[in-house]
Amino acid sequence: MSENLLSDEKQNRLLKLDTWKKMGVNPYPNRYERQDLSEDIKKRFVEGGEKEFPVKAAGRVMLLRDFGKAVFATLRDPQGNIQIYARKDILGDELFERFKLIDVGDIIGVEGDVFRTHKGEITILVKNFVLLAKALLGLPEKFHGLTDVEVRYRQRYLDLIVNEKVKQDFMIRFKMIQYIRRFLEDRGFLEVETPMMQTIPGGASARPFITHHNALDMDLYLRIAPELFLKRLIVGGFDRVFELNRNFRNEGIDTRHNPEFTMLELYQAYADYTTMMEIFETLMKELALHLKGSTSFTYQGKEVDFGKWKKIRYVDALKEYAGVDVSSIKTREDAVSAAQKAGIEEVDSYMGKWEILNLVFEEKVEPNLMEPVIIYEYPAEISPLAKYKEDDPEFVERFEPYAFGRELGNAFSELNDPFVQRERFLEQVRRKSQGDDEAMYMDEDYVIALEYGMPPTGGMGIGIDRLAMIFIDTASIRDTILFPTMKPITKD
Repeated sequence: MSENLLSDEKQNRLLKLDTWKKMGVNPYPNRYERQDLSEDIKKRFVEGGEKEFPVKAAGRVMLLRDFGKAVFATLRDPQGNIQIYARKDILGDELFERFKLIDVGDIIGVEGDVFRTHKGEITILVKNFVLLAKALLGLPEKFHGLTDVEVRYRQRYLDLIVNEKVKQDFMIRFKMIQYIRRFLEDRGFLEVETPMMQTIPGGASARPFITHHNALDMDLYLRIAPELFLKRLIVGGFDRVFELNRNFRNEGIDTRHNPEFTMLELYQAYADYTTMMEIFETLMKELALHLKGSTSFTYQGKEVDFGKWKKIRYVDALKEYAGVDVSSIKTREDAVSAAQKAGIEEVDSYMGKWEILNLVFEEKVEPNLMEPVIIYEYPAEISPLAKYKEDDPEFVERFEPYAFGRELGNAFSELNDPFVQRERFLEQVRRKSQGDDEAMYMDEDYVIALEYGMPPTGGMGIGIDRLAMIFIDTASIRDTILFPTMKPITKD
């Protein structure tokens, strides 16, 4: 539709708005008490033997068919659509003429009796109505809909109005989050809140957003992870805690990344990474049953079973999918050579052997991890907050679950030795001084917390948006975030 046509339509709606006002009608009243919803009305009508009864409904007009002395319309509410039928001989001349001022997109309230038309559709026969909000802009055409991806993400409210599936997709996300909360609460976990603004960003390797607090005249960071604060709570005596909230990372945007995203993190005292593995597998199985009705379902045309998680050691995955035999990689130079064979030409000077091999893992292994799989026993060099394996300190007790080539989470036995943790932090500081923007900062207070003693603890983080991608069946993370980050449109 051209800009001129859009302007003409808006002008026409503005004229109707003026007409409403001249009739003494407030086109944006303060309140309307809706008593009945579409699906409840239909169910009640059928179960009651299809006897007519009065209702008071409200919603957005999605379709209008004018037959002169009668008008059919489709009303949409939170439960779905229901047809309404307005007749001149029932409403009277004045009220019927007002009804004919209604446009697609307007929000109205109606009172009337429910019946079934000759064509078999359950319908509300309108006996009274009220305008609740006059829409000044028209909705996209019914058959073409809102298909422009940029517009859909920028104007999510319009996307939700026009594309019913989008609304249903987000309902899946909301139900998923509700179920996760119940699942953890049933296991004795407490939901807590930790700072979004931090003086030291920690808990993950990522580039933070920086802001400034004027009253204190100091820089603060939007958190990249809540991990270190949640583990402080374990030190303080809360044995099972979780937080389901936003993280912020100043990184790229693509189909799997958004700078603002939702993460679940949970920690359990007197547990380890095997405890977290059991929780993860049980949660995935139960989520699939709750949302899909089965542990097996289809994602992007491929079958997946969230009731079966294959397990592969990190080094075995490198060998199987990248052809890298870790036993032959003795030095950093050997790792550089392996990376070059994998097509990775540039390696930063601050990277050690395992960090370089992890580039190979990300490039050659991750894309092949299509079936649900848990990769475990990661190198200590790339796991600064995880606990060493007791029989092999080159590796840590850590796992990451994958499905369809993307990481879904991260879990490990938490490092609770303050001496080792200090050394790990200092190594991160060294890396940052050499140019690693994603290296962690030194968090002296967290080390002090560990010096008071933290019991053996298992911790896990799960990316909610990526998990929602699978249950919603979409290839883009933006389809799981109501308002994804977008670059503003600039006018030339």
